Amino acid sequence: MQFHVDMDAFYASVEQLDRPELAGMPVIVGAAPGHRGVVSTCSYEARAFGVHSAMPISEAVRLCPGGIFLPVRMERYLELSRTVMDILGEFSPDLRQISVDEAFLDMTGTEGLWGAPREAATRLKEEVRNRTGLTVSVGAASNRYIAKIASGFRKPDGLTIVPPGGEEEFMSGLPIGKLWGAGEKTQERFRELGIRSVPQLRAIGKAGLSALFGNAGGAFLYAAACGQDPGIFRTDPGSRSMSTERTFGRDIADPETLESLLLGMAQEISQRAWREGVRSKTVFIKLRYADFRTLNPRRTSSSFFEESGVLWSEACRLFRSAWNGGPVRLLGLGLGNLQDRKPESQGELFPAGDDRRARVEQAVFELERKGVGKVTRARLIGREGDRIPGDP
Repeated sequence: MQFHVDMDAFYASVEQLDRPELAGMPVIVGAAPGHRGVVSTCSYEARAFGVHSAMPISEAVRLCPGGIFLPVRMERYLELSRTVMDILGEFSPDLRQISVDEAFLDMTGTEGLWGAPREAATRLKEEVRNRTGLTVSVGAASNRYIAKIASGFRKPDGLTIVPPGGEEEFMSGLPIGKLWGAGEKTQERFRELGIRSVPQLRAIGKAGLSALFGNAGGAFLYAAACGQDPGIFRTDPGSRSMSTERTFGRDIADPETLESLLLGMAQEISQRAWREGVRSKTVFIKLRYADFRTLNPRRTSSSFFEESGVLWSEACRLFRSAWNGGPVRLLGLGLGNLQDRKPESQGELFPAGDDRRARVEQAVFELERKGVGKVTRARLIGREGDRIPGDP
């Protein structure tokens, strides 16, 4: 059985956890009003106004002028993310973290330890709540794709189990607008073709769907409609890697927004790599278009990507070389062929620029970890947001 564990409105939930007076309020985490940037995430109260992640901050202000706009505190989110991932690792040795706030667990063979899927998921949710104060939603199914969709049901604090053999029935009851992976452009095409349900989509057949949506799109849609895993979360064999990705509720075609999102991913990956004591010379991005075509360009450098600015610059170069200007459904960034970080026996007296910046950044990570404060790059001011009025 596969579990997909998704932290509920993670960044916003952390802010409400740390500041209980924000409970029940429309919290929006991301760029500050008046600055260019996007929403990283928002509370369910803000979502009621139509605010969603990756939305330009100016649009969020228009929709929810009374919202509480807060800056991204990545170090704090990573701290709680690590705690949650440690808890998940206690339930299964086969853990695949796919972003700072979600992961897959292969629970095959763990019934003797944790019981049936519902019992195991309930215990997992209780452990996370008791040890962090946060809630997670869990989807359980025979494959990762169905588990991913199931975790989105009954949010927040949800639990949905799709029994083996019930995958097609589960998908048949899913509104066509909730077909995960079928973005805005695909939904528009569904409407043009008069496709109003998943059973109707499945009845067209793989060949028919390929004729309408292309080979990649047709294969994806048919597998999804049948309750099969279309291979979205396939692991890379033989490569020890670390990555994060975002699937957008609405396809994005604005390059500044996409590169801004890559910046946040670069910071997340850099901090995770530093905390876990690994480094890499290989960077890759994952780019999925609205028509389901997926690209995975990568580059291996002669030196390690140890500083988030360098990682972001390379990610942007890969993105610009691969992107055709079309709407993007999913964007990801990762490091491949990870190596354990070894202590240097003798550092350079006058290190090169990138190395010097990496050491400064690592020192900043340590200061933040010890609670000394938060240091922000000058070029990020206005992206992560301004100081909250009244904060010390």
